[in-house]
Amino acid sequence: MNTTAKHDERIAKMIFGSVYPMYVTKVESKGRTKAELDQVIAWLTGFDEKKLRELIDKKVTFEEFFQQATLNPNAHLITGMICGYRIEDIETPLTKQARYLDKLVDELAKGRKMEKILRS
Repeated sequence: MNTTAKHDERIAKMIFGSVYPMYVTKVESKGRTKAELDQVIAWLTGFDEKKLRELIDKKVTFEEFFQQATLNPNAHLITGMICGYRIEDIETPLTKQARYLDKLVDELAKGRKMEKILRS
């Protein structure tokens, strides 16, 4: 699936630290914890808590965030619909990575078991 250049650019320029509190609110409102969210982000990106905090404090964009990440080799197992897009059909790498993260946050908020979320 082709996303528009404008859509891809919007995602690239979004500040990760401005979205992170929304992720926290979403998962906590559904009974999950910030620690679980951080675990999911660590699984996808390889960032430990210290690095994650550093990136948030530096106000990095999603583009910079994912440039510094070491994507989990099993990230390709994240499939399904998110924000009206089928993840496996997204062609732009950055947009796909951002949607991977969105999908994992959704799964966490929906109460999915951590083993399933982490594709183990």
